[in-house]
Amino acid sequence: MQDYPSLFVMGDIHGYFDVLVRQLRYAGLATSDARWTGGKSQLWFMGDFTDRGPDGVGVIDFVMRLQADAARQGGQVGALLGNHDVALLTARLFPHAPTDGPGGAFYADWREYGGTVSDIERLENKHIDWLRRLPAMALVGDRLLMHADAPYYLYYGETLEAVNAAISDLMHSGETDEWNELLGFSGERYAFDDRKPGGVMLAAQMLAIFGGKQIIHGHTPIPLLSGAPLERVTRAFIYAEGLATDVDGWICKGGAGFVYQALPIESNTLAPADARL
Repeated sequence: MQDYPSLFVMGDIHGYFDVLVRQLRYAGLATSDARWTGGKSQLWFMGDFTDRGPDGVGVIDFVMRLQADAARQGGQVGALLGNHDVALLTARLFPHAPTDGPGGAFYADWREYGGTVSDIERLENKHIDWLRRLPAMALVGDRLLMHADAPYYLYYGETLEAVNAAISDLMHSGETDEWNELLGFSGERYAFDDRKPGGVMLAAQMLAIFGGKQIIHGHTPIPLLSGAPLERVTRAFIYAEGLATDVDGWICKGGAGFVYQALPIESNTLAPADARL
């Protein structure tokens, strides 16, 4: 397995293509035309490429092209499956199938969740195939990457490989009840919040089961965990006694966004300012 010198992570983009490009250029990882400039580094996206913003398909296209260019240059661009990406797929593949969601059917639910009509009109088979192949979780060095700060991954398996295999099978199936169930889990969040009884313990349990020394996730906007005003959110939020890091900068609400560089655990000491924004 190739050893990458640096790990960078970006949270939920939600169709805000301009923010994506600006932050990757600022971090020195990519040009505006999706050329990789990160050398041998590794960049991971935490899912939720679509919905709420104006150009989710543009975001997917950019990340797909960046993946290919990074691989040619000895770097790596990885991506996880987010719940909004699942919602987009259901709206396209099973629009009229009944659900337990607010609209009663997948397409109506997707619109309630902030689905952008132009995205579904521009979605091609190559985008669908790419989304279906995305893993739910990844272990990168000492970091456990997962889209959501939630324990529902355990429903699908007790190893990372089992979870990814189960989600992959689901993504390639026509079992709409199972798709509906997966989307139902998307409301789960705050599982590792150290203000909640058992939050730190659950983070430790997830790491013990799936591996790694620290969880990195998106899904829950940092202001909802930290209490900080959105305009102050320009970096990741480290919490749960250092066991969890949130990288969702709430771009879809006007957050500036950021790219987080995950330093080696032994060097990543937490000052009080890092622990609470």
